[in-house]
Amino acid sequence: MSSPWQEAQEPVLALSVVIPIFNEAGNIERLHKELTAALRGIGRDYEVIAINDGSNDKSAQLLNAVQAHDQRWHIIHFRRNFGQTAAMAAGFDAARGEIVVTIDADLQNDPQDIARILAKFDEGYDIVSGWRQNRKEPFLLRRLPSALANRIISRSTGIHLHDYGCTLKAYHFDVVKGVQLYGELHRFIPALASQMGVRVAEVPVADRARRWGSSKYGFGRTFKVILDLIVVVFLLGYFNRPLYVFGAAGFLVGGVGTALSAYLTVFKLLTENKIGDRPLLQLAALLMVLGVQFVSTGIVADMIMRTYHESQHKPIYYVRERRWSKPESQDPSPESAEAGANA
Repeated sequence: MSSPWQEAQEPVLALSVVIPIFNEAGNIERLHKELTAALRGIGRDYEVIAINDGSNDKSAQLLNAVQAHDQRWHIIHFRRNFGQTAAMAAGFDAARGEIVVTIDADLQNDPQDIARILAKFDEGYDIVSGWRQNRKEPFLLRRLPSALANRIISRSTGIHLHDYGCTLKAYHFDVVKGVQLYGELHRFIPALASQMGVRVAEVPVADRARRWGSSKYGFGRTFKVILDLIVVVFLLGYFNRPLYVFGAAGFLVGGVGTALSAYLTVFKLLTENKIGDRPLLQLAALLMVLGVQFVSTGIVADMIMRTYHESQHKPIYYVRERRWSKPESQDPSPESAEAGANA
């Protein structure tokens, strides 16, 4: 079934606002009111893309009611709950704005802060992230794990942000069309986009207490963040060269096994003791086999990556800007000018 709007190849609006929504019936009317006031105050043509992520309350009906009298709102209804990353990916696919802003539906982010985000964006950045001030969440269960996670993510990815978890962010059109999201990778978009050579900034924003509903985040999500971070670090460092990481591990493990084998061989020759029943010999053989397997896995992974890039025409570079000189506008060379005069 075709979408009511086709994926834009070039931006046709100034601004797209993407909002993942899951069971936020009590916030939708207030969200529409505050967001409309904030966006009209900015004075740019805009659209709002709300993604109903399989809500089982009245969110779907309320979103349809908003869209019925506000044609700037577009609604995407998922068949079931797929998660925030999938919701953002759907919004990014549908976005037609040169700048794409993401914001939560719970209104803990103040829509008025969008103007501050855009002002910083206009200074020439590709991504501007909100940095929540005076957060209202419990310290031990939310703020402390968040602070530790932000520090680990920043050091691991090289993109230093104080608040990766803040949904209020602004992205350039090329960024949201250039990243592939799955799992729970939405919070790592600035890090994933670093492969494109993006310029990232951070702006302090307000953090308001939730008035209706409950948080969808729990302490258990911390473990998911750690696992996703491992994936992101691999993608950033070795996605296009997996043989490097598997080959290095193979040479290390295989080298230790070879060294142990050499030691046992010398020990056997010099002392004439039996080594066949020694656990060290079994360990040496195991390490050498593992080394061969690691290297073989790296070669296979390299072949898969080559197929991935060639079959899907994935770029290995990203261009920030193109400037082409028109031949007819170029000044003629001294030689050509002289030839023309003599003619």
